[in-house]
Amino acid sequence: MSHLRLVFDPLGHLLDGIRACEAEIFRREYGISNSEHLAEFDAYEDASVFVGLVGGDDEVYGMVRLLPPGTMKTLVQLQEPPWSVDAYRSVAAARIDLDSTWDVATMGLRSGLRPEFKSLRVRHSFALYHGLIQAARVNQASTFLAILDERVRRLLNSVGIVMHALPGATPQPFEGSRSSTPVYATVGPMLDRQRRELPDAHRLVTMGIGLTGVSVPPSEAFRHGRRAPVAVSAVGARSSALVGDLW
Repeated sequence: MSHLRLVFDPLGHLLDGIRACEAEIFRREYGISNSEHLAEFDAYEDASVFVGLVGGDDEVYGMVRLLPPGTMKTLVQLQEPPWSVDAYRSVAAARIDLDSTWDVATMGLRSGLRPEFKSLRVRHSFALYHGLIQAARVNQASTFLAILDERVRRLLNSVGIVMHALPGATPQPFEGSRSSTPVYATVGPMLDRQRRELPDAHRLVTMGIGLTGVSVPPSEAFRHGRRAPVAVSAVGARSSALVGDLW
């Protein structure tokens, strides 16, 4: 069986492959062209931290783009149509500590996977979720932010990654998605609830036990800090934070 591995914050050709994978997801799911995609993320490129699901041939099969504290892209969009919500009042109401909050900008699997991988698509989604959780735990993230298509939000909920609507935000059509919502999750309580209520999902998604065919590096490999973070103002810049199809 072909083997995959998780990589955190790669450089060089792997980073290029992850960006190409992300662009394909946006094109396929939301009809956003490569040039539009580059323009949307240009202000955040230097700050972005990626998790990749990579084959032995270094082909990228899935990815997550994370933004560390100081680069809250979700809050930028929350302040603009279709929501037009005061982002910082919303954050205060949810008691979110922005100094330890990470933004999940994009996540998804490529289309056109090789036949031997298609039957494992759900497990590959779980591997991406595990990479996301590992990054949160190792880097002591207190909270995740994201703008989630409601279909993806339901899938995450089903494995105990429960994301709540930011105060003032409701599901709205958004850049190719029929229904997306700005959401947040407080990592510690979320994982505690997952452990109690969905122990099998906790073992697989959070602990990584049973991710057959996927190599996971040691926890320290998920530590952020290889590159200095670049602060981007959360006011006045336009961006999107769609999360792609995970299945």
